Amino acid sequence: MPAYKFTAYDLAGKEQKGVLEADSPRLARANLREQGLFPLDVALIESEKPGSVTAARIKLSTPDLARLTRQMSTLVGAGLTIEQTFNALVEQAESEPERQLLARVRGAVLEGQSLGAALGAYKDSFSDLYRTLVEAGEASGKLPEVLAKLADHVESREAIRQKLAVAMIYPAVVVCVCVMVIAALFLYVVPQVTGVFEATRQELPWLTRVLLAKARFLQATWWMWIVALVLGVIAFRAALQREAFKRRVDQWLLNLPILGRVVRAEQSSRLASTLSILAGSGVPVLQALQAGVGVVTSLPMRSAVERAAARVAEGTSLAAALGPSRQFPAVMVHLIASGEASGQLPATLARAAEQQNREVATRVGALAALVEPALILVMGGVVLTIVLAVLLPILQLNQIVVK
Repeated sequence: MPAYKFTAYDLAGKEQKGVLEADSPRLARANLREQGLFPLDVALIESEKPGSVTAARIKLSTPDLARLTRQMSTLVGAGLTIEQTFNALVEQAESEPERQLLARVRGAVLEGQSLGAALGAYKDSFSDLYRTLVEAGEASGKLPEVLAKLADHVESREAIRQKLAVAMIYPAVVVCVCVMVIAALFLYVVPQVTGVFEATRQELPWLTRVLLAKARFLQATWWMWIVALVLGVIAFRAALQREAFKRRVDQWLLNLPILGRVVRAEQSSRLASTLSILAGSGVPVLQALQAGVGVVTSLPMRSAVERAAARVAEGTSLAAALGPSRQFPAVMVHLIASGEASGQLPATLARAAEQQNREVATRVGALAALVEPALILVMGGVVLTIVLAVLLPILQLNQIVVK
């Protein structure tokens, strides 16, 4: 809980100074008045401990956010008030920054703010979509149900992220091993071995001469390549801040044979699950679509959602608005059309999100199945070339000795 240093006067007019804990400055002043003191000044004490951070700068991880959302859903669904819910969450917070954030949200609620408005002060932890859903749940009186759906949504996004990360771990390890092995062979093994044969003053095979020249070049310029790689990464990340460049990169990714389908399915799943939760919480389709723009990170697909929102505002159905862009899978568009026709749009959107999640899993598996053997073949080919470059002079020397 945040600590405040205060200056106050008692009933006898004597100045009192000290420190107390409270969720907000207003509650700190109220506590002082209850003690018969008249507060003159109340100031937040910022922690000076290493690693401490103000609550406004705290960013909850996705697993922590999913856990807290699930706990809020359970507690509110059990009939606890928001204050009681956050009292319990503060008590079992797993870290001091998390405890500070929850305590300040509780303080804002006690001051009379809605939960959605209280979360709005911590945008690094709670996205616009998160706050929109909480506000919709409060307005409709279905906050426990909305929080449960929101927890499912956050957990689903984390599950997809973990699947992608796990699928890329093995290829990343293989790439690192390839680079390390090839660097060791080029920078140490090849020069050492070929140096022995150069002492014999025999002409080396052309393959050995080429690899030896490359090894000497790398020995002289290896640090330049590291600097160039670091600068290239920094420049690329800086260029991604420009919308035009990021749009070209996103479009290039979408056009790739397998990876493009993975990206498209993942982005479509994000949009479908978001619309499902919003529509199921009573949010109008147009408002839900406008809120869904923020969850689509691929700029070409985001532009398609923005154009679809404009068409929906003109009276077009959701399926008819999304279809012409051809940015979203046809299966998803047809499912949305079916849901609109049957009046079960939220449930149909949820099925569309599940279908796209399965598509992501399938495509990621196919991508990993192609990348892993390709990397092994490339590494094997490079190592074979280096081994031949070392063995050819030995064979040549044997022939000379035999003659």
